[in-house]
Amino acid sequence: MLNDAEFALVAGEVKARSGGVLTRELAGAVEIRLQPLARREGFASASELIAAARIRPDGRLWAGIADALAQCETRFFRDRAMFQRLHTEIIPAALARRGHERVRIWSAACSTGQEPYSIAMMLEEMRNEGLNPASEIIATDFSDRLIEKARSGLYTQFEVQRGLPIRKLIAYFEKAGDLWRLSDRLRANVQFQSHNLMKHPGHLGQFDIIILSHVLNSFDADARTQIVQRAAEILHPQGCIILGAGETMPAGCEGLTFSNGMISRAGAARRAA
Repeated sequence: MLNDAEFALVAGEVKARSGGVLTRELAGAVEIRLQPLARREGFASASELIAAARIRPDGRLWAGIADALAQCETRFFRDRAMFQRLHTEIIPAALARRGHERVRIWSAACSTGQEPYSIAMMLEEMRNEGLNPASEIIATDFSDRLIEKARSGLYTQFEVQRGLPIRKLIAYFEKAGDLWRLSDRLRANVQFQSHNLMKHPGHLGQFDIIILSHVLNSFDADARTQIVQRAAEILHPQGCIILGAGETMPAGCEGLTFSNGMISRAGAARRAA
């Protein structure tokens, strides 16, 4: 297992580069996840990899370490109640507000893409129901490795079994050897971009719906507040930020209100009325 000094170095670099917080009880898991990177870089162990990262000035190894430790816990249609509300309430309200303009949805820290692709499937089903949800889905993650996997639309049997109903698997996927490939049509409906939540997302534009579900718990308290405040700055005045089941708005957020799993700008409900 990594010693205290090695773990402290890794935890410090990960926090500086991605904002993610690693606690000491994760030391064993960190070492296991760094071993494949160490082998690819020609080192016998994670400890050798860390030692080399300390003395190499270009930061490439540290960037690889932070990427290897990026959170990737996700699954299709996670928080089904959230998707139901998106389908029946949140997206229809945004469509009515936008008129002929597209509703813009941001899936932040999208990991390997299951969340934004679930949204794309839901919008496709809304079209099949006779609606015309003109929309744009932007999905981001700081990890280029995870973004590339998401763009590929390729998933293992285990990954498609996690939350994906069999009828959706049949409708939107095809077998590709030992993997399942999402249809080109659905893949074209999601734009993947690299973005670090520790930076301002202004370049992404304004959004009607921002999904931060099961994201904030990877950060410390100050970072959680900053992420939400920055997201709110690119939120439509009557838009919403959606958190995961059981999550609440971080302390210290200003000018925002929280109700039923959603963050909105203070006074937005009154303006809508």
